[in-house]
Amino acid sequence: MISSALQIALAHHRAWTAKDLDLAMSFLADDMVCEAPAGRIEGVEAYRAFLAPFAEGMLIRAEMIAAFGDETTALIMYDTETIAAASAPAAECVTVRGGLIVHNRFVFDRTPFDAFARRAQ
Repeated sequence: MISSALQIALAHHRAWTAKDLDLAMSFLADDMVCEAPAGRIEGVEAYRAFLAPFAEGMLIRAEMIAAFGDETTALIMYDTETIAAASAPAAECVTVRGGLIVHNRFVFDRTPFDAFARRAQ
């Protein structure tokens, strides 16, 4: 049986990797917080602004590596193929309350994306 936090984390992941950001945002609390390499992102609208360029503009595909969770916490690790990098692994550890993601600790290597941005300039 898949835990409730893991179900929500996986549904959120499936939505944004399918480029359905409206659906993806429906799994987030309005006041959610994301700790990412770019810094602290507060609120669902700020998170959408952070995620949209990647999900809609760079992402080619995503492959789930592992996913674990309990009733309040889920950890997913996946690899993405993007315009900037053939392999860009990432992990998200999310906290769920009231059926919504309230906190996301999002870890990934920014190096290929920074290099891509420099080349684009």
